[in-house]
Amino acid sequence: LETCFFRRFAFLAEWYDPSAALLRRYQLLYYPKDGSVEMFDMKNQRTFLRRTKFDELHPEDLFVGNRVNIFSRQLNLTGYGDQYTANKLGSKKERTLAMIKPDAVTKVGNIIQMIYDANLIVTKAKMTKLTWKQAADFYMEHQSKSFFNNLVQFVSSGPVVAMELMGNEAVTTWRKVLGPTDSGVAQKDAANSLRGQFGTDGTKNAGHGSDSLASAARELEFFFPSTTGHGPSNTAKYSDCTCCIIKPHAISEALTGKILKSIIENGFEISALQMFNMDRVNAEEFLEVYKGVAAEYTNMVDELCSGPCMALEIHATDAPRTFREFCGPADPEIARHLRPATLRALYGKNKVQNAIHCTDLPEDGILEVQYFFKILDG
Repeated sequence: LETCFFRRFAFLAEWYDPSAALLRRYQLLYYPKDGSVEMFDMKNQRTFLRRTKFDELHPEDLFVGNRVNIFSRQLNLTGYGDQYTANKLGSKKERTLAMIKPDAVTKVGNIIQMIYDANLIVTKAKMTKLTWKQAADFYMEHQSKSFFNNLVQFVSSGPVVAMELMGNEAVTTWRKVLGPTDSGVAQKDAANSLRGQFGTDGTKNAGHGSDSLASAARELEFFFPSTTGHGPSNTAKYSDCTCCIIKPHAISEALTGKILKSIIENGFEISALQMFNMDRVNAEEFLEVYKGVAAEYTNMVDELCSGPCMALEIHATDAPRTFREFCGPADPEIARHLRPATLRALYGKNKVQNAIHCTDLPEDGILEVQYFFKILDG
C-alpha cells in the first residue's frame, strides 16, 4: 500500500540558461519524505540532477506559476508533471486580485500582514494611479449603477496598490478578510475585518476583491497583463528619493507587512512600490557597485535573484541619508548591538540576508529607483 508519505511530486519546469541563451525544460521531482529533489532534462531525455537533499525548497513553494531556486538556478514551474501531483497540490489553489483603495494606501503594511495571516501569499504587487478612464474600465460592470461616478472618482483620486494573491480558495478567503462592502456594517458585524478597521462608508471602503474566479482572471489581466501591453503605469517620482528593496528571504518569511508598516510609521512616504523577479543578469548589474568592494558580492546577487523582491521608492527630505540611517548597519548583528530599533536589527539574519537593500551613496538614489521603475518596468 503506497501512502503519500513515499510518493513524490512532479512538476514541469523551465530554466533560462543565460550562457546558451536557451530556455531549457525539465521535470522536477520532489520527495517530501526527505526533502530531496531530482531533475530530468526533457529534451535530452536524461537525468540532469541526481536525487539530492535540498533543504531550501518547501512543499508550500510548489505550485504552478511559482519560481523556485534549485542550486541557484531559477526555475519557473509551468505545469504539473502527473495527475497525482495535480490532484494533491493543485485542487484548491486560486489567484485573486486585491486592490488597496486610495483611502487605505498608508495602511499597506497592516493589510499585507492580514493577507499573510490568512495564509495567502502576495505573488505580484504594484502601486499605480488610475486615470478616470482606467477606473471606469475597471468597474465597467457597475456602469448603470447610481454609485458609479462616485466610485470612479474616488478610485482615481490617489494611488492604489494592486496585488495578485495566491492560496487555497483565495477568492473567498480574501473577501472574508475584506469584510462587508459597507464599512459601517463591517464596523458592527466584523470589526476585525479590513473594512471594519480602515473603511469609512460604502465607497471609501479601503479595499476591493474579485467576486469570482472569472472576475479575478479579468481583473488580474487589467493590472498585470500576461501577453501584450503594460498595465497601468507605476507612481515613481524620481525626486527627493531613495531606493529600498525588501529582499527575497524577508518576503518568503512573511516580513513584508511588518517592514512596510515600520517604514510608514517612521515618517517615510512610499511613493512607488512594485514586486519584481530579478534575473541573475539584472541582479549583477544592479549590485555592480559592490563588485570587488564587498566580499559578499556573489552571495548578494544569489539572494536578490532567489525569489520575488519588492522595490520601493522612498520619498523624504534628504531621503538617501535619513532612510539609510533608519535601515541601520549592513550587518544585523552589529545593528542589534548599536542600533536595535533599525530595520536590519529587527528583521535581518546575516550580512547577506539583512532584510533590506537601501541606496548607499546619496547621488545613487534616483539612479537605483530608475533601475527598477524605468528600466525593469519599462
